[in-house]
Amino acid sequence: MVSGSPFWSVAFSKCRNPLFTTVKLEDFVRADHPLRPIRLLVNDALKRLNGLFSVIYADTGRASIAPEKLMRALLLQVFYSVRSERMLMEQMRYNQLFRWFVGLAIEDAVWDHSVFSKNRDRLLEHEVVEAFFTEVMSLADKRGLLSREHFSVDGTLIQVWASHKSSRRKNGPDDGPPAGGGRNADTDWKGERRSNATHESTTDAEARLFKKSRKSPAILCYHGHILMENRSGLVVGAVVSHADGFAERASALQLLDCVPGAHAKTVGADKAYDTRDFVNDCRARNVTPHVARNDERWGGGAIDGRTSRHAGYRISQIIRKRMEETSL
Repeated sequence: MVSGSPFWSVAFSKCRNPLFTTVKLEDFVRADHPLRPIRLLVNDALKRLNGLFSVIYADTGRASIAPEKLMRALLLQVFYSVRSERMLMEQMRYNQLFRWFVGLAIEDAVWDHSVFSKNRDRLLEHEVVEAFFTEVMSLADKRGLLSREHFSVDGTLIQVWASHKSSRRKNGPDDGPPAGGGRNADTDWKGERRSNATHESTTDAEARLFKKSRKSPAILCYHGHILMENRSGLVVGAVVSHADGFAERASALQLLDCVPGAHAKTVGADKAYDTRDFVNDCRARNVTPHVARNDERWGGGAIDGRTSRHAGYRISQIIRKRMEETSL
């Protein structure tokens, strides 16, 4: 006890837990919180997936984790960049906002992270995430939030949770563990050139070594690509590919092919897409490429004044920068 303080001050500083409470989790979420309208849209989309859930669990019955709650938890993991299921479950234990969004009462036990991962993998196997994304886009379209004429594309590198030390020769002799022992032992790459053709990661064999630019170091990664609708800024298409020098443009064409209708469209993009092949492939699809001009490219860019002089081109170049607000 602090000298000079009343003897009762310590007793009154203790936290008293009431036996009953009438406060709801929703009361802790402010009225203008951005998750409120998102939750309404998510719930509408999940209701439309009831038929798919019934088929998935027809033989075994409902899983230990309701698929609706699992999908909401996965969305939170993306929204707040929670890097692992273990950390997500920890957040669920003490974060009242997370509990409210997922649909867990204050007295509900949080799932074990391994059980959560197992149930998540089951939904991924049945392509539930893709079906959910389609339903969200359908609801947005019905509410007049989407157009079918103007789009933007972009790509980003998705670095994997794997160290360069996990790289080993393909189809070569087993070198055994690195010298020095331990889980994080040093690896001597002196005199040995690594490439995607000769080496692969033992942690994630599908990952590729790739540089974002000539001056940046190579990292083990995948390439993520998104297609954004310009009017609302909503992502209407996404795909992940191996990382290489052609992935951005090839995936952009793949995403554009998924847009229904043969009507004229526009697509905004940065300088990485200013190649003759991509520009010609877009025009063959009745898509006007509003691509940033790369006049520094050897041989010049593929976009000339016939495209860049129009006001629509300048508008597309402004709007495409909204893609930086997405998760990429």
